[in-house]
Amino acid sequence: MMPLTLANVGEENIIKKVGGKPEIKKHLENLGFVAGGNVTVITVMGGNVIVNVKEARVAISKEMAQKIMI
Repeated sequence: MMPLTLANVGEENIIKKVGGKPEIKKHLENLGFVAGGNVTVITVMGGNVIVNVKEARVAISKEMAQKIMI
């Protein structure tokens, strides 16, 4: 298991766990980051990560990406 920040660009990964405080977990789950779901890193810009999750592109901060374990 590793944080999403270490994923390779273009590689599809399965989310194993979403960590953080309850309100952060809820926010990430609302964006589509749920255990068992697929996530693909599209690009990394200045530490922020743009990913494809549930057929949508989502930009998240490095701090948020570190709470998503793949």
